[in-house]
Amino acid sequence: MGKTMSTNNNKTAGESGFQFEYDPAPESTDMVNIKKQNKLFINGKWMAGKSGKFFDTINPANGEKLAELTEANTEDVDRAVKAARKAFNGAWSELSPKQRGRYIYRIARIIQERSRELAVLETMDNGKPIKESRDFDIPQVAAHFFYYAGWADKLDYLFNGKSVSPIGVAGQIIPWNFPLLMAAWKIAPALAAGNCVVLKPAETTSLTALLLGEIIEEAGLPPGTVNIITGAGATGAALVNHPDVDKIAFTGSTEVGKIIARSTVNSAKKLTLELGGKSAHIVYEDAALDQAVESVVSGIYFNQGHVCCAGSRLLVEESIADLFVHKLKRRMASLRVGDPLDKNTDIGAINSPGELEKIKGLIADAIADGIEYFEPESTVLPQKGYYIKPSFFNNVASSATICRREIFGPVLAIQTFRTPEEAIRKANDTPYGLAAGIWSEKGSKIHSTAQALKAGVIWANTYNKFDPASPFGGYNESGWGREGGRHGLLSYVEVK
Repeated sequence: MGKTMSTNNNKTAGESGFQFEYDPAPESTDMVNIKKQNKLFINGKWMAGKSGKFFDTINPANGEKLAELTEANTEDVDRAVKAARKAFNGAWSELSPKQRGRYIYRIARIIQERSRELAVLETMDNGKPIKESRDFDIPQVAAHFFYYAGWADKLDYLFNGKSVSPIGVAGQIIPWNFPLLMAAWKIAPALAAGNCVVLKPAETTSLTALLLGEIIEEAGLPPGTVNIITGAGATGAALVNHPDVDKIAFTGSTEVGKIIARSTVNSAKKLTLELGGKSAHIVYEDAALDQAVESVVSGIYFNQGHVCCAGSRLLVEESIADLFVHKLKRRMASLRVGDPLDKNTDIGAINSPGELEKIKGLIADAIADGIEYFEPESTVLPQKGYYIKPSFFNNVASSATICRREIFGPVLAIQTFRTPEEAIRKANDTPYGLAAGIWSEKGSKIHSTAQALKAGVIWANTYNKFDPASPFGGYNESGWGREGGRHGLLSYVEVK
């Protein structure tokens, strides 16, 4: 990997005065075979949609068409649900828990074997940097299938002295920000509990879910155990409202989550929702500042703010605020925005032009309101594709839209505090409650702060660390229920 150095002493190059440029290091796409037109995976077969309609999926890195996807209609949804019900009443339920665990384990092994292919396809379809897809997403996908494979024959240990049974057919709807990982979060526990699944991926990022269908086919699961249908909002609504679906698991926006909650309220369907977030970092003056800066950067910029639990608010103690912001500016100046398939890229593409326009609109409104704004002058955006510079707003009021509304982009809102009580009050001043990060060298301060925060996941002196054995979910408008760990199984079983 080559690099050149110049002694340009502009203010964004860092204190050393050196600015690094890296030679391109693109990941090969030779191992990825994208079908021009993609069918639906129903009852163990690849089927054409009843409507005959297709829609395009676009590579956000360059705006070019990747493939055409089938637009599933209500007939297709009905076919998928009937296939899942047949498998649940037959072949899948007839297997012993240990046999079901072997199938789930086999899926995990094939995911490992095809990890490079999956990572490259995820990056092409989603726009996230290849090093995130390769080093985080796909290993976590395999890890979740491995973890729940181990649970399949241990379900009677979920509740002391009680046995459990599967609920039946689960309808699952996943977002575009972590397409394959969200599929694993939902499919793996559902199968381990003995259920069958109909999955609808996001319309802009369906390709890795369809490849997962190929992996499930290769693993030899009984037909109908997992069904994958593609489409937009109408397809998801048909799945939510289908009378023979026993449970809906949804990850996405709070607005859509509320619609789903209202539509299922008069039914017997179980419901779990993993919704929005506006998570806060709390940095005390005794924190390891360089470590905290790096974690703030990775928590909001490396993933383009696409993570629902992205640390998009920064609360920093007033006595160190100027120093922290100075260090943050230096670090931001070194971030590389560009081709997501380039292994040197830190910030890839925004997933769609619609999402990009939302982000730009929120930034423009905050600037118009007079809030102090920073973006690195040295950052150059590619000419093609959907890109935006990393940025932050400083000295933001808690009432500002930029501090309250979830933004799926690399935009940070910074506030200061003087006491732990003020930090906690500001951190909790949000309609959400998904995650938080606390930075301090004092364990007692970390624990007392964590106890007072209304957030489902709290990290101490780190951020965005995940483990399949740990539950994930939030408070308030961040959703209902938990995914991951033992808790991720609870909504897929009935207690006897």
